[in-house]
Amino acid sequence: MDAERNGSPGTFGLLAPPGREATVHDERDHASDLHLDQIVSRIASGRDDGPALEELYFRRTRDVETVHHRHRVFQDLDDPEVWDAARRFCGSAREVLSHLSQARAMRVREQRQGWTLDAAATYCAAVRRLATDLGEARLGSQGMADFRRYLLGYAASGEFARLEAESAECKAALGDVGYCVNVDGGRVSVTRYEEEPDYSVEIQSVFERFRQGAVRSYLANYRVWPGMTSVGQQILGLVVRLFPEEFALLARFSERHRSFFDPGVHRFYAELQFYVAYRELIDSVGAGGLDFCYPEVATESKEELAEGTFDLALAMKLTSEGQKVVTNDLRLDRGERIFVVSGPNQGGKTTFARTFGQLHHLAALGVPVPGRRARLFLCDRIFTHFEREEDLSRLTGKLESDLLHMQRTLRSASPASVVVMNEVFSSTSLEDNRFLGAEAMRRLIGLGCLAVCVTFVDELASLAPSVVSMISTIVPGDPTQRTFKVVRGPANGLAYALALAEKYRLTRPQLLERIP
Repeated sequence: MDAERNGSPGTFGLLAPPGREATVHDERDHASDLHLDQIVSRIASGRDDGPALEELYFRRTRDVETVHHRHRVFQDLDDPEVWDAARRFCGSAREVLSHLSQARAMRVREQRQGWTLDAAATYCAAVRRLATDLGEARLGSQGMADFRRYLLGYAASGEFARLEAESAECKAALGDVGYCVNVDGGRVSVTRYEEEPDYSVEIQSVFERFRQGAVRSYLANYRVWPGMTSVGQQILGLVVRLFPEEFALLARFSERHRSFFDPGVHRFYAELQFYVAYRELIDSVGAGGLDFCYPEVATESKEELAEGTFDLALAMKLTSEGQKVVTNDLRLDRGERIFVVSGPNQGGKTTFARTFGQLHHLAALGVPVPGRRARLFLCDRIFTHFEREEDLSRLTGKLESDLLHMQRTLRSASPASVVVMNEVFSSTSLEDNRFLGAEAMRRLIGLGCLAVCVTFVDELASLAPSVVSMISTIVPGDPTQRTFKVVRGPANGLAYALALAEKYRLTRPQLLERIP
């Protein structure tokens, strides 16, 4: 490492300020229930570094400064010039790493060396372009500013200058290599190219006079598969013998710069992927007119709000199909802790519950969240309890499984946790459901954690002042039409009755369908 290098890989961090720990929990028990697995899979799809990227989206933090640190990096990327520079560099870095991976799999030495040289040349151009782009950019985040300082020092170092100069020299030398392959029956020979005439140009000139309009091209595409046939290997061997100095220069370059990717630049690329991948998702979903915002976050106050928010996983699906996404608002004022959501089936209750859980996971990642404006609590853990089909492979019944799951949740949750419950204890009678649901709710109320409970038992909405009643609404005058809007309001006492009517096909549309 040269003396003129300013800083080291440890002096900057895009995911957290230097010296701070960004990770609190790496847990995924709630991912499937909240459809976070779908979101993360979409983000990491098609990326060579997908598994490593997925890991980052399950590492949440409760450190407010780390969240703000990430917000400021995202805000730097809101600048179109910085965003273009980041995406351009990520594309080049991905190409470099792909070349190096291919090179390691190649059996022919000179081919491995050639791919390494191409990777180094692409790397040098990418680093030089990034240094120019960031050197002129207005950066407001500590992470990007610290990396720019590191990058400019690296780009001005003797180490990088040697890599850049030697890769250019080697590319130029190999670019001057010209040879002819002569095939005579079963005999193949290779000679130096000595300015022999290009007969293809002469033939094209002769037949040009007979051209009548556009014609079909019979040119064959050159195979880009990186492997080499046995004939190709023998031809390459003859070319190496014809140009020993050029290939000796390639061998020296490959040996001297075997590990040319700077650790600091590689770390920047790996951490930048976290921002670029999520920002690309935002651009895709936001193209449908949906808003994202940087939430206010806190670890003490549990007063929350989210305006114009939505289920991100559902929005990914609907926007890709050209369908409209319904947004909702939520608010917890002083002393309020738990949402109880009731209303007719297929009215958006479960979507609201998932949205609540997603918001807290995303806020703890330090990424923009769905909505025009948001203020959210940074929780320690997220627990989910969603209705599932009975698992016949287990010796316990569905009700017993639900009770054991709820017991584990209540034992593990803390006042700083978030609990999302969706139609728990639905396998039992109304009376037992009411009793068990109320008992679980009282435990959560006593704990003081944040929670949302989707239920048909309307009485749960009035258990304590800390409970907020939310109802899914219908189109006025037509109870069969859902608006998918969930609003504050007292439970109307009809949710369970309507559910029973639908279950036994006794609603008006169902009766009209059955009765001629």
